[in-house]
Amino acid sequence: MNISRETIEAVVRQILASQGGEPAGAPSGRRPLVVSISARHVHLTDADVETLFGKGKTLTKMKDLYQDGFFAANETVMVIGPRKRMLPSVRILGPTRKESQVELSFTDAISLGIDPPVRESGKLEGTPGCVLVGPAGVVDLSHGVIRAERHVHMGPADAAYYGVKDKDRMKLRVVSKGCTTVFENVLVRVGENIKLEVHLDTDEGNAVDLEHASEIELIK
Repeated sequence: MNISRETIEAVVRQILASQGGEPAGAPSGRRPLVVSISARHVHLTDADVETLFGKGKTLTKMKDLYQDGFFAANETVMVIGPRKRMLPSVRILGPTRKESQVELSFTDAISLGIDPPVRESGKLEGTPGCVLVGPAGVVDLSHGVIRAERHVHMGPADAAYYGVKDKDRMKLRVVSKGCTTVFENVLVRVGENIKLEVHLDTDEGNAVDLEHASEIELIK
């Protein structure tokens, strides 16, 4: 079962409210910690959008994502792996990128018969490919399929608060139904105008029953 981004955000806000809001000493105006499940999705180049959906076509927004400027598109594609195994309707996220990329959970990868490495988004060298099928055409990716490594987006103020810098590693502690799980090696990604948000994949989020988490903590 995939948990919607809106559900996760609501749960985290309730947890923060029950704990009295932001941690002591947090800079005024610093955003609360949000943990989101990043389900399987595709990023496309402008050229691949036109190949898949028709000449002159662009992505159309279905809904905004938590990070400003990013969105889930109305458009989806079929993802086909070896031996014609497929995922019939995988959401595209915008805006477009310089290189097309497919992000899967471990379960998705097994289903497709693909063995993608765990990588930071955009680090695609040596990764396996797949076939994308849209209403107007087909794109045969020679590479670009990854399992996105767990990571946390944050702005400079959040990085200063936690005492970390871009590319550092942190831990995420999740307590749910009496079961405590600590995710290690959470990649730190710092950027301007970025909200504090951890991304887990579907398998990771479901494994800790994130929807019913009673406590979430980001640890240096």
